[in-house]
Amino acid sequence: MKLYPYHDPELIEAGCDEAGRGCLAGPVFAAAVILPKDFDDDVLNDSKLMSIKKRMSMREIIESKALAWGIGMASLEEIQEFNIANASYIAMNRAIDNMPIKPQLLLIDGKYFKSEKDIPHVCIIKGDSKFAAIAAASVLAKTHRDEYMGALTVEYPQYSWDINKGYPTKKHREAIRQFGSTDYHRKSFKLLPDVKLFDEKPTKKKKKYS
Repeated sequence: MKLYPYHDPELIEAGCDEAGRGCLAGPVFAAAVILPKDFDDDVLNDSKLMSIKKRMSMREIIESKALAWGIGMASLEEIQEFNIANASYIAMNRAIDNMPIKPQLLLIDGKYFKSEKDIPHVCIIKGDSKFAAIAAASVLAKTHRDEYMGALTVEYPQYSWDINKGYPTKKHREAIRQFGSTDYHRKSFKLLPDVKLFDEKPTKKKKKYS
């Protein structure tokens, strides 16, 4: 499916998306992007559907051809204090603040958004696979966060964050089980699944006598 180039042809629109919401470690990142109305690239898509090589190549194109773009981040402390959904909104608002151009309309990926701006917004479910500006934001948010998590691997190589980016993969959870958590892990998240400590045998119900 070809991405829509805009929602309103008359307004300056910024697509917004986040990355890292479902991770066990690391902050949540967000990006906001204003593309030219005539921007057209067949490779651009929801970042989750693109290879690493294509994402990195597309990041260069977006950052060079976008009218404006910005990156925002919400810290582990903010995730802990406000929960991951609200932390995602904080990161998005910061990404919007970090653009040199103020948009007239925000295209938000997802069902909900809490805006701190006097800018109208539209929430679009699976917007990163529908609108070019949101797809572009998903690429920037994803690649900037992946880069951040890759850098943390130097300090904590045993968790393989350069590969799993902090997501709850089997190997990541095995490392948490073996080495414990770090200051970069989200303590408010369930880092490990429930473990049954002993075999429980079902007990027979006692008969009740009247």
